[in-house]
Amino acid sequence: MDVGGWLRGLGLGQYESAFIENAVDTDVLADLTEGDLEKLGIPLGDRKRLIKAIKATAGGSPSALITSEAEEKVPSNYFPAAERRHLTVMICDLVGSTALSARLDPEDMGAVIDAFQAACARITLAFALRREE
Repeated sequence: MDVGGWLRGLGLGQYESAFIENAVDTDVLADLTEGDLEKLGIPLGDRKRLIKAIKATAGGSPSALITSEAEEKVPSNYFPAAERRHLTVMICDLVGSTALSARLDPEDMGAVIDAFQAACARITLAFALRREE
């Protein structure tokens, strides 16, 4: 891809000389930041247009994203420390369900599974109510 032709296609051909003078070619295009474009003397509106076009050209791949100066200035302590919590997972299985599914019609097997899940829900609800007492 020719960067000059690409810029002209975007209606931003007036910046072709700045790109040429600063040796900006397709291999570094995806690495440009908003700050880099500002150093080239490109006004804010056109910087934003170029950033959108570069992202679209790069296909939005994470390795080719353009970072803005605001993103670069996020302090490392901005995100609070992770909070650890205990998690209990209970897995209930219907013993013999695989063999049963081979013998039953799919609709009948669905009814068996529904009944099993309803029974588990009732037990869970009863347990929860006892804990509240």
